[in-house]
Amino acid sequence: MIDKRILGKVVAKPILEQVSRQVAELQRRGWQPCLASLEIGVTPEVSLYVRNQERVARQVGIRFEHRQLPAQITQAEVLSTIQALNTDPRIGGIIMQRPIPRHLSLHALQEAIHPTKDVEGMSPFNIGRVVYGDSLMGPCTSVASLELLKSTGVELRGLEAVVVGHSEIVGKPIALYLLESLATVTVCHHGTHDLPSHTRRADVVFVAVGKPNLIKADMIKLGAIVIDIGINQVECMNEDGQLRTKTVGDVDYEGVCEVARWITPVPGGVGPVTVAILMRNTVQAVQLTRQRYENSMQV
Repeated sequence: MIDKRILGKVVAKPILEQVSRQVAELQRRGWQPCLASLEIGVTPEVSLYVRNQERVARQVGIRFEHRQLPAQITQAEVLSTIQALNTDPRIGGIIMQRPIPRHLSLHALQEAIHPTKDVEGMSPFNIGRVVYGDSLMGPCTSVASLELLKSTGVELRGLEAVVVGHSEIVGKPIALYLLESLATVTVCHHGTHDLPSHTRRADVVFVAVGKPNLIKADMIKLGAIVIDIGINQVECMNEDGQLRTKTVGDVDYEGVCEVARWITPVPGGVGPVTVAILMRNTVQAVQLTRQRYENSMQV
């Protein structure tokens, strides 16, 4: 049985090893990278993400400061917290955990994070840099998805790629990065007619829409690469006939695995690499701050 899985932990390993070396060098120079996490309200799934981020941060030597804010907090109060973190010289990067309560504007809060501390790469400034192919502080999930694709050794130039999903932080950046690599890109969304006609001709399919089992085996070309970015919770029966919750992607994994050459599992695919890119962005943010500081001291 051929193992077709693109395992996130395998792709993340060299990224995290490089981050560890960079952190050690920064510490030697007197700079301690620190990542500030903001969580509004309490959600079990978010708390799990936070614990995983903290575990990986400690693994590579990054200090992790988590701020738990009440669900009833006002927009002004969150903005004040962000501004304090923006001006705190100890803080290298800021991550806003999602989802947030509906009475708050995620766009406004994300925009309030200073671009040099926006280690998620989701501020309008950093999203704008994607147009120029700049992944220096790119959106973590989209950059992670491309790292997974590159790990297969496929040549991106001339690749026929289909991106299913057009969000500002995943689908659109992936499409732009692929264009920069001279791939031929089609972006599909809820307004697309006859989705299978597009996905069947693709050499690689990225899926990020949040619909379990949207992509079936008969929608994928034989030998294609499938990067499943979706995360969905579905109920299923266990061996004892009891309902349980299972995490799945947007792809019918068992079916698509029969025809794909490479495929990312869910969980265990995009997730670990996304966290690795978050750590890489945090170190990059601190390095940029250090360079500006040292340059100013020479003036």
